[in-house]
Amino acid sequence: MKNPDLSTKAGRKAYRHEMRMIAVRPRRYGLWLLTGGFLLVMSPSALGINSLFGLWPPFLGGAMMLTAMPLLVIGVVLRRRYLAQRNCAQDMIRRIRE
Repeated sequence: MKNPDLSTKAGRKAYRHEMRMIAVRPRRYGLWLLTGGFLLVMSPSALGINSLFGLWPPFLGGAMMLTAMPLLVIGVVLRRRYLAQRNCAQDMIRRIRE
């Protein structure tokens, strides 16, 4: 892993792309669940839906949002862990070369 060249526009773009591609699935599923849960919480007042599969929509929405939170936290933790390992590897390479 090379040090990112943040002095050039292409280097910054490559670094942003690399960071964006870490833990894509947990973040994507978490955002979908969070959005769906929010829509279910708002559905009784906006659309007049009072029952969905025999359950109260805000209850289902709250359950979806609670399910989304660990996925979003996992995405953040994986991203931070990747960055820490990347920095450690760069430090080790630098020490070996000296």
